Amino acid sequence: MTNTPSDQPLKQVNQRGAARLAAVQALYQMDVGGTGVLEIVAEYEEHRLGKELDGDIYLRADASWFRSIVAGVVRDQRKLDPLIGSALQDDWALSRLDSTVRAILRAGTFEILERKDVPVPVIVTEYVEIAKAFFQDEEPKLVNAVLDRIAKQVRGEQRK
Repeated sequence: MTNTPSDQPLKQVNQRGAARLAAVQALYQMDVGGTGVLEIVAEYEEHRLGKELDGDIYLRADASWFRSIVAGVVRDQRKLDPLIGSALQDDWALSRLDSTVRAILRAGTFEILERKDVPVPVIVTEYVEIAKAFFQDEEPKLVNAVLDRIAKQVRGEQRK
């Protein structure tokens, strides 16, 4: 028996969490489609954040948080990617990862580096939950391990 979305209990989502999810989706779109940052941010703000599109209702999201993540990842990607690469196992290159996983790790790493006002456990938990929305097995564990390693390296702390 498969669970349909209506079988699942509704989970309250905060606006920053919705912004993180939208940012990951936007970063993925940019990665696979070559869309520019200004174009993708405008598309999401006009047609997706808190709106209905093709029968899907998008969650209300903190638009400034969304913009901050997307623009920050694009701006800092040359700094983020080597940091993520160093936190991966030796035999894995960032380019070998699924595009969605790359987007999740880039957004999470950006927040660990730039959003010192947000505790590491919040950042890691939110991005692991996003990974669980897309993947069932190893990817959420990978996201957890990599973001924990980066947090320890950058902030000197691990998720408790």
